[in-house]
Amino acid sequence: MTFYRIAILPALILLITACNAPGFRSDDEDAIRSVMTAQEQAWNSGDIHSYMEGYSDTICFIGSKGMTCGLQEVTANYLKSYPDRDAMGELHFGITEVVGAGANHAWVTGTWALHRQADTLGGGFSLLWAREQDEWRIVRDHSF
Repeated sequence: MTFYRIAILPALILLITACNAPGFRSDDEDAIRSVMTAQEQAWNSGDIHSYMEGYSDTICFIGSKGMTCGLQEVTANYLKSYPDRDAMGELHFGITEVVGAGANHAWVTGTWALHRQADTLGGGFSLLWAREQDEWRIVRDHSF
């Protein structure tokens, strides 16, 4: 009987500790939504560099033209694809869900629409977010 107490007690303590470990909270979701709102505002002001503040240095962007990794490389692609205010248009995100994946990661899915004078583009996205020094940043962006 004593053997079982010795064997089960550490497992029970570990289980209780794991259940009480801090996880993804509603204020984490609010922080992520806030970053996305700031990105919309930056884009709609014609400021790609401020828009990019929502991305991690380790970002990998996966789109119809393939995969690009690294903040400088992804920024260069945005600057090339959207050289002026007319090309940038007005961006709107539609967030479908924010799902915590542990305490320091989250998946965000939704839609994007880019309204321009000449046309309207749109599609969906799946974003992997990571907490980096108490700030949320996108580490993977799969936009389609």
